Parts: sequence; C-alpha cells; structure tokens
Amino acid sequence: MSEPEYILVSIAWPYANAEIHVGNITGSHLPGDIVARYHRLKGNHVLMVSGTDSHGTPVTLRADAEGKPIEEVYKRYHDGFLDLFQQAGISFDLFTTTHTENHFKVSQSIFLALLKNGYLYTETRPQWYSPAAKRFLPDRYVEGTCYICGFENARSDQCDRCGNVLEPEKLLNPRSKVDSSTPELRETQHYYLDLSKLEPEVAEFLRERQSYWRETVIRQSLGQIESEGLRSRPITRDLDWGIPVPVNGWEGKCLYVWFEAVIGYLSASIEWAQLAGAPKEWKHWWTNPNAKAFYFIGKDNIFFHAAFWPAQLLGVGEQFLEVFAGEYGQPLTLPYDVPANQFMNLEGEKISGSRNWAVWGRDFLTRYDPDPLRYYLTANMPELRDTDWDWEDFYHRNNDELVATWGNLANRVLAFAVKNFEGKVPEPGPLTAQDEEILRTVEGGFASVGAELEAVHLRSALAEAIRLATEVNRYLDQTAPWKAIKTDRPAAARAVYTALRCIDNLSVLLAPFLPHTSEKLHSFFAYETPLFGKQATQQVSDGLGTHNVLRYDPDGASGRWEPSKLRPGSPLIEPQPLFKKLDASIIAEERARLGRK
Repeated sequence: MSEPEYILVSIAWPYANAEIHVGNITGSHLPGDIVARYHRLKGNHVLMVSGTDSHGTPVTLRADAEGKPIEEVYKRYHDGFLDLFQQAGISFDLFTTTHTENHFKVSQSIFLALLKNGYLYTETRPQWYSPAAKRFLPDRYVEGTCYICGFENARSDQCDRCGNVLEPEKLLNPRSKVDSSTPELRETQHYYLDLSKLEPEVAEFLRERQSYWRETVIRQSLGQIESEGLRSRPITRDLDWGIPVPVNGWEGKCLYVWFEAVIGYLSASIEWAQLAGAPKEWKHWWTNPNAKAFYFIGKDNIFFHAAFWPAQLLGVGEQFLEVFAGEYGQPLTLPYDVPANQFMNLEGEKISGSRNWAVWGRDFLTRYDPDPLRYYLTANMPELRDTDWDWEDFYHRNNDELVATWGNLANRVLAFAVKNFEGKVPEPGPLTAQDEEILRTVEGGFASVGAELEAVHLRSALAEAIRLATEVNRYLDQTAPWKAIKTDRPAAARAVYTALRCIDNLSVLLAPFLPHTSEKLHSFFAYETPLFGKQATQQVSDGLGTHNVLRYDPDGASGRWEPSKLRPGSPLIEPQPLFKKLDASIIAEERARLGRK
C-alpha cells in the first residue's frame, strides 16, 4: 500500500456581503468538500481551509448601505456562513476570517518577502477620486463602460461580461457606486507586484499542468499570458479597513484585497496548526514538494488563482519562513490543480441577489434535507459549462434517482433482511456466478469512482456510483428474494447477503457526495465507528477581538475506501427511509417564491 498523501483543499473565500446561494455552493464549497471527504476515506492527510473575506470592498459597500460598522456586518454574514456549512456538511478543517492577527502577520510577511526579493516597486499613478466623498475610491466602488467589450456595468478592475482584468484608469464613463457622482483621476503612490519578472516561471508552471488542468482554466491563464503577458499590478490601496502596509510612512494605505485574500489559504493553514496545538504542522502541506494543493473556485477567479497566486508564491521563494518565523527558508507549495467551475444559473436566468433571484442555501435547508441539495448540485455541477437550477429538474432527480434508484434499494433490502433473517446478515452458502459478478461490478466502483474523484470529475463520479446502484436493482429484479423466500429460503438468503454487501459498498462510494445519509446507512449496518468526524464552531480571541471558526475533528472516524467485509451473522438495525419523496406541488411553490423580497 502506498504512503498516505498530503492533500490541501483550498476553497474560495466568500465576501461577507451576502448570503450564500446554490451557485456559490456548487461553484466551490461542495466540490472541495467532496474531494476532501474522498481523500479522508482513503486515509490521506487532508487539510481543508477557507474563511470569510472580511476586507473586500463588497463588504464596505454593504456596511455603507446599511449604515453599520464594517466589523458588525462582516461578523453577521460570517456567522451565517458557519451555520450553512454545518447544516450542509461542508467539512472545513478550519473556516476562519481574514480579520485576524495571524492573517495580518502572514500577509505582511508575504509582502516583505516579495519586497526583499526585489519583486515590488513603488509608482505614482492616477486613481479614481471622489470629490464629493473627499477620498480615493477602491476599484469596486467605481463602475462604468468596459473599454474592451463595451459592457456598461463593468467594475473598474474587472469586467463581469468579458472576464478581462481591467486597468481601472481606462474605464469609460466612470461613476461612483456609492452616490453615482463622477469621480476624477488623481495621482497616488502604491506598491506594485512586478509580474513581468515572474512571467517566465508562471508560464512554465502552467505548461507543466496543462495536460490535466481543465481547458477553461488553461485558456484563461496560460492563454491570456501568452497573448497579453503578465502586467504589473498594484497591491496596495488607499483604505482604512484592511491590513496596513508594513512600511514606515505608508500609514493610511492597506494591502489590496486581491493580493491578501489568496494568502488566506496559507494563513488559515497556520491558524489551524496553532489551534490544534501543533504550530508547525502546516508545513506538511506548504513546504512539502509531494503535497497536492487543490483550489476550488468559480470561473471569475481563475486568473487570480492560476496565475497571480502562483506568481506570489514563486516570488516569495524561500524567504517566507525566514521573514515569518526566522527559520530556514523553504519554497512554498504551488497549486497542483485549480479545477474551477463555471456558473450555475436559475430557471434560465443569471442568479441575482439584488432581485432575490436565487436559491439561498440556508433558506433551502429550512424546507429540504442537505443530501438532496448536495446530490442535485453535484449531478448538475457546472464543471465545463454553465448549468441551470431548475425546480422541476430538482423534483424529478430527487424522486426518480435519489429516492427510487438508491434510497428505496437500501431501505427495502435492509428492512427485508431485518424482518426475515432475525435482524442479521444471512448465511449465503455458496455464491453463484451471478452473485460473484454483481459483487465484482460494485466493488470495481472503488477504482472507477475513485479515478473520477482523483481527476475531480465529480459529476462523472456520482453518475458512476448511481449506475452501480442501478445494476444492483437489476440484480434484485432477477433474483427476487421477496418471492424466493416463500419457496427457496437459501436462494433468498444468498441474494439478500449479496445485495447487502453491495449496498454497504455503495454507502461508502456515495459518502463523499451524501455524507449525512451514508452515515445513517452505515449505522444501520451496526458499525461502531462513523465514516467521518464531527465539526463544531469555536470562539477564538486575538488582538483584533473575537471571531468564530468552524473546525472539523477527525477523531473517531473509521474512514474506508475499500470493499465491504460484511460477514454473515452481523447485526442489522431496523432502517428508516434515507430520503423523502417530494410532491409535485413544490415546483410551482418554489417558482412562486423566487423574486420575493
């Protein structure tokens, strides 16, 4: 058996300015969790981290709109994220926030390491200034017409229509998002990351990965570099909410959020190690050339994670540890894969929070269970192209696939075994060729489903697991133990034993996607240890105040990515239905609910 791998699962940091909707969940949080759970079952060393982006201008815009302190607003949304992830089973080893002393120190250390290595320089350039507000405006505070594609509601730093990163001063017809006044360009000094110096290394890094990265990711990173090059980017801004620039004379300026937010993957790993009482454990994932770092993001963040973040890491080189902790320096781990998803729309239209045209995660979970949500979002995941949440499709997939194909299979066989074989796995006697074939087919899922999960082909992995469940249903139709029990009890026992082993296998194959119901099914087989650990919130205090975090505790979990060893005579527990069959009325009800304030 090969040595366990170190797997870092980094998930996009949500802005603390809105609730999380299904597009966000299927875009990054759920795929990251599925991969993390799979590797935990395999026995690999998994560290899954993320947190709330507390410093982005969307947060300050929300606070301005509400007329409330920024810290109060970000903490309200942050705590809502924790609640959602606990309910949905998004099992972060640590979900934290960028507003911590630790993140400040790590981010400033990255800045100083880049400065020491000669990749930062200062330059005075024009930036949008609001005469009405008497202050410089962050890029997201300014909207106007994209000078590339003509989109009239482009942000000054990025266009949501064409996806290009923009030079803010080139924006056409600029207007302040706060009061719609017309800003003017005034000169201000900032630090810039000299990306042109790092372009050859970044391009080579991307070429080494283009054989297995998604084509959409390579096109938006390597393709863009080859056509346009890597241009220098400012990494500071005139702000009063954020991480101060660690240079004398630069008071009143902060690190730009695009620069410091991605550092959160590193700082969260360090915070996790500190909270675990093993402050150097983070190095197993960050200074280990054999560790695999996955970054789960949406397509709007591809260039920042596939090009800019590797550039930062390459620019830091071996200096980070020396600057951060005074220790012997080692290079930091570069991304292994950036399996960015496309967008999920809703009923044929783009999701819009302002119009309440969204299926909000926490609202959904007030009416439905988490695993049907996870199932539909995986089966419909926008891996290579945009997809659409459709309430009628959700209804049919729940009833026709989740309930009819999988839930009913598990429930009817277990219930039949408990009733007819004294609550135990029956003694099968010699198995037939048909029995052996279905067992080989399902047990082969650990290789076939596993291969798709390794490649982060999550839709295909789930489809393969459900295909195997269909094969077991076909086997039961052919062997019909509920009929054989009346005339040939040994044949019924053999079929039930075989089906139980298949179901035990399927519960594990489906566990990364459906952890709640797989755990329940695991308990029906009377296993004493759960498949997964538990997660809980914890309050943490530092010099910036207190913040809540979500932590996953793997202790007590059995973990298992191998065929069933279910033995005759093993006890079984009276099962309960795993899933609820939905009434067709929910389609009209949910569509009517859309757009309500």
